[in-house]
Amino acid sequence: MFDRVLAFYTKFFALWVMLLAVAAYFYPGPFMVRPIVMTCFFALTMFGIGAVLSVDDFRRIVHRPVIVVAGSIAQFTIMPLGAYALANVFQLPDAMAAGLILAGCAPGAMSSNVMSYIARADTAYSVSLTTVSTLLCPLVTPALTLWLAGARMPVAFWRMFIEVICMVVLPLGLGFGVRQVLRDKVDRVSRVFPAISVTFIMFICAVVIARNRDRLETLTLSVVAVVVLLNLYGMASGYGVGVLFGMGVARRRTLSIEIGMQNAGWGRCLR
Repeated sequence: MFDRVLAFYTKFFALWVMLLAVAAYFYPGPFMVRPIVMTCFFALTMFGIGAVLSVDDFRRIVHRPVIVVAGSIAQFTIMPLGAYALANVFQLPDAMAAGLILAGCAPGAMSSNVMSYIARADTAYSVSLTTVSTLLCPLVTPALTLWLAGARMPVAFWRMFIEVICMVVLPLGLGFGVRQVLRDKVDRVSRVFPAISVTFIMFICAVVIARNRDRLETLTLSVVAVVVLLNLYGMASGYGVGVLFGMGVARRRTLSIEIGMQNAGWGRCLR
């Protein structure tokens, strides 16, 4: 019974995000937490990823280097360059352009793993891509943001680097270490980690909306169109990369989700 509840809760992840987002917009008070709380939520999410990773997940990277390398390169090129192009085509204000580019440079993390599971994609492949992107993002995400958005507004590369280390790498490593030390005990409760991560992701999204409620009211249809176009472009391009490399349907879905679904909540933490 408990496993069914967890499965139901995780399966309808997108619905809970939307419901909590609506609640945060109309009743922002309970979600107006300090930035440190949001940072802790994200760190705990990454701890959850580390706690469900195994040595086999890293072996997959070694055994299937071509598709993992192709997917990782696609992650850090398609969306960042797409965000940059759309920001220029639609002539977005500097602050909005920088935000769009930052979101485009932030990998999907645990949320993409959950969505891959729900979409019956190749979850193992998703985890492999998440592992690589998480290890690369401390350098690549700040560097890409500096390169693509630095001309529009100052980008604190080293501050972003340190924050990614603290919010991503250290919690992920700690979770992985706990898994190796307490393997049997962690395995017994590992089924709850996806649900816990879903909960943290929901609250991160809700906090972002609550803290930016006034700005959301000023959004124009053109800005909404840009965001929708960026995500559709990313998902279509990800699926196309899968076709190009002769992958099966499940892996094509995985790439579509991994590339098109960026972690905007994490991007907000870094701003």
